[in-house]
Amino acid sequence: MTSQTPSNPAPAREPGILTQSISNFGKGLIDGVNTLGGLMMMLADVARWSVRRPFRMANLFAQLDFVGVGSIFIVSLTGTFTGMVFALQTSEAFALFDAESLVGPTVALTLSRELAAVFSALMVTMRAGSAMCTELGTMRVTEQVDALETMAVNPVQYLLVPRVLAGLLMVPALTMLFLTTGMVGAYLIAVGTLGISPGTFISRTQQWLVPADIYEGLSKGAVFGLSVALICCYKGFNASGGAKGVGQATTEAMVSSALSIFILDFILGIIWH
Repeated sequence: MTSQTPSNPAPAREPGILTQSISNFGKGLIDGVNTLGGLMMMLADVARWSVRRPFRMANLFAQLDFVGVGSIFIVSLTGTFTGMVFALQTSEAFALFDAESLVGPTVALTLSRELAAVFSALMVTMRAGSAMCTELGTMRVTEQVDALETMAVNPVQYLLVPRVLAGLLMVPALTMLFLTTGMVGAYLIAVGTLGISPGTFISRTQQWLVPADIYEGLSKGAVFGLSVALICCYKGFNASGGAKGVGQATTEAMVSSALSIFILDFILGIIWH
C-alpha cells in the first residue's frame, strides 16, 4: 500500500481592498446613525430636565459667563479683522466697475447672513466646546458622574442642561457682537483707507440691510450654538478609556461640531431663501 500524504490547506485569503472599503463605510455609517440617535435622545432629555425643578440658576449663569462673556474678546477680535479684510478685498473688485459705494452693504449682508454666525460658532467651539467636552469626559472616566447619581442628583440636569442652554442663548448674542465689530472694521478700512464717504457707506448699508437679514443670522447662531453644545456634551458625557479616551472624544467633538456648523448653515440657507 502506498501512503498518501495529506495536502497542505490553502492559506486564508486576505480581504480585498474593495471589501475592506465597503466594510469600513458600513461601520462608519452605523456609527454615524448611532451617534445621531444618541444626540436626539440627549436633546430630549435636556429639554425634559430643563423645565423640571430644581432650577439650578447658579450653574446656568456660570456657563453663560464661561461661554458668552469669556468669548467676547476672541469674537470681537475675529469680527474686526474679518470685516477689515472683507472690505479690503471687495473694494478691489468693485473698483473695476466704479461701485465702491457697495462695499458697506456687501460686507453687512455677508456678515449678517453667514459669516457672523458661522465664525462665532467656530470660536465658541474651539474655546468653550473643547473645554466642555474635556471637563465632562474627565468627570466620566473618574466616576464623578456616577457619584452624582449615587447622591440622587440627575447628571443631565446638573451638568448638561446649563451647558446646552448657554450655547443656545449666547451664540446669537456673540453673533451680534461679531456683526457689530465686523462693520466697525469695515468702516475703518472703507473710510479711513479707501477714501469712501462716511455718509455713502452708512446710507447704502441702511438701504440694503433689512431686519430679515439680522433675524437670519440670529436664528443660525441659535441653531449652531445648540448643535455645538449638544455634540460636545454628548462626546464628553460618553467618553471612556481614561485620558486617551478623553482626548479622542474631544477631537471627535471638534470635528463633528465644525462639520455640523457648515451642514446646518447650508440647510438653513435653503430654508431662509
